[in-house]
Amino acid sequence: MHRLHWKPMTWSLVVFTACTFVVCVVYGLLAPRGLHTPQLLESILPGFQWLSPISFILGLVESFLYGAYAGLVYTPIHNFFVRRFSAQGRG
Repeated sequence: MHRLHWKPMTWSLVVFTACTFVVCVVYGLLAPRGLHTPQLLESILPGFQWLSPISFILGLVESFLYGAYAGLVYTPIHNFFVRRFSAQGRG
């Protein structure tokens, strides 16, 4: 197993969460009302309300920040366990 670098991991998750947010909004705009739930985005993203330009930008920024948080927290946890289990395998 190899260690992860925090920058590519964080940026990967930032782009993933931002793209997922945009896909959810586009789906919500295109799908019939009964097939999507804007309440889901409203409950996960504080301050987000379906749908205004300001709210879209707020949701995008919050999605970006969630991705950054995930990358910055996950990477050191992963690397800790890689070091721990690598050390056990040699001993």
